[in-house]
Amino acid sequence: MASLFDLTKAQLSYYTVPAAMILLYVPHTYAGIKAGKNQDNANPRKTEEHLAKDDSINKVTKSRILRARAAHANGNETIGLYAAAVVAANVAGVEAETVNYLALGYVASRIVYNYIYVIAQDNSRVAPLRSLTWVSGIGIIMTLFVKAGNAAANVRTVRFS
Repeated sequence: MASLFDLTKAQLSYYTVPAAMILLYVPHTYAGIKAGKNQDNANPRKTEEHLAKDDSINKVTKSRILRARAAHANGNETIGLYAAAVVAANVAGVEAETVNYLALGYVASRIVYNYIYVIAQDNSRVAPLRSLTWVSGIGIIMTLFVKAGNAAANVRTVRFS
């Protein structure tokens, strides 16, 4: 079990991809549970309309549900780019420990992003922290791609005659 968390092993960064995928469903699940009868699985885009009409749910909870749905959508928008960056960095031969630290940093940024967006942003003054967290996650993705590009540029091409 200890070898699973050895940051010098390349496979750790690959494990963060399903972890990030699970994290994008945390706010989705939260929104579904909190929306209750307003969650329309046959027509999910109607959930917001149903929420607006429901007076039994307070304004703070409604706002959290809507932000949770937005956090889920944001996770869906970035997961493919993140997965591609992890694969690119590993295939290009970027040092495993570097890729692992960056990958864990991305997962941490998504945890913080979800918390700030859904819960902490009840106070609108926290919104800039959400943006900063999002930018840090995107920065990690771009760093993985740049490191992959740099590593690939340093690899000699083998020619077969």
